[in-house]
Amino acid sequence: MTTANSKNQETSGFSEVRRAARLSVAPMMDWTDRHCRYLHRLLSRHTLLYTEMVTSPALVRGNALHLLRYDANEHPVALQLGGSDPAELAQACVMAEDHGYDEINLNVGCPSDRVQSGCFGAILMENPKLVAECVAAMRDACNVEITVKCRIGVDDQEPTEVLPDFLTQVSSAGVTRFQIHARKAWLQGLSPKENRDIPPLDYDLVLAMKQQFPELHISINGGITSLDQVETFLTQGLDGVMIGRSAYHSPADILCAADGRIYGTGSTSDPIEAVHQMIPYIERHIAEGGRLGQVTRHMLGLFTGRPGARGWRRVLSEGAPKDGAGPELLLEALDRVTGGDIAVGAHTSA
Repeated sequence: MTTANSKNQETSGFSEVRRAARLSVAPMMDWTDRHCRYLHRLLSRHTLLYTEMVTSPALVRGNALHLLRYDANEHPVALQLGGSDPAELAQACVMAEDHGYDEINLNVGCPSDRVQSGCFGAILMENPKLVAECVAAMRDACNVEITVKCRIGVDDQEPTEVLPDFLTQVSSAGVTRFQIHARKAWLQGLSPKENRDIPPLDYDLVLAMKQQFPELHISINGGITSLDQVETFLTQGLDGVMIGRSAYHSPADILCAADGRIYGTGSTSDPIEAVHQMIPYIERHIAEGGRLGQVTRHMLGLFTGRPGARGWRRVLSEGAPKDGAGPELLLEALDRVTGGDIAVGAHTSA
């Protein structure tokens, strides 16, 4: 249980994560696994990274602790949990705290059928009282900051009525950080993929929520594809911006300049150097019994829009699934981008 002293001690750690949350990479199923996050961390030292959604039943009933595995270099890193049982979510939070996560996020936004059948995700927008009970139990169980990622509403709900009520009820349970996907989720009639594109974006509503609830830390999510947009939203008063698919498909475009532009460090990163830095990581992964493609599938978009990007993707896509494929394939693929000039930052195996 948290105590008054522990609550006082939270301030510094929470403020560090909140600064990181100026820009974050959204939790995305099948995409933001630990290998993806390791790559993203090489591109940006400060951006807040989120895991794929992990369900509390998988952790508590299934003891699937391997789902909590991550590399220490990933910090700051947040765990997203899915669930709707307060006691079970509380137990999952204890596990997450033991693993050293910087934030624990409750999923109130995913529209998939599987999530609905488990009574969590976006369907919880219809039950803010239960969400408040969940986050209260989660906060009592650990000293990690609890946040909520939500939609602006679901199905026939009126977002201008539903979202303020949702924020009021859930914040009354002690949550002060929200990531709001600026679209409704249509649980009836649209697939999860369609829910990412078809419902119209309502950025103005999210901006209005920041004005109505100035004490809350609010990040905006949905359809954001550039650092220019990130800077605009921050200038307009939002506390953070969360980017999903663009950060995955074109990670260098989003993350290589993020530390300088969003966090004021004056630094940038180089995707070619990141490839070289991935090689020791891949060597460890293969030595532990992993396969090259489990890592390189997240690297296919690293040179999107750059000469040689197609060759890079082709070499990795065709070669990584083969038995015995190793990190030398990255250098072969990189040759398509650099034209054979890979001396700078070249990796020497120990």
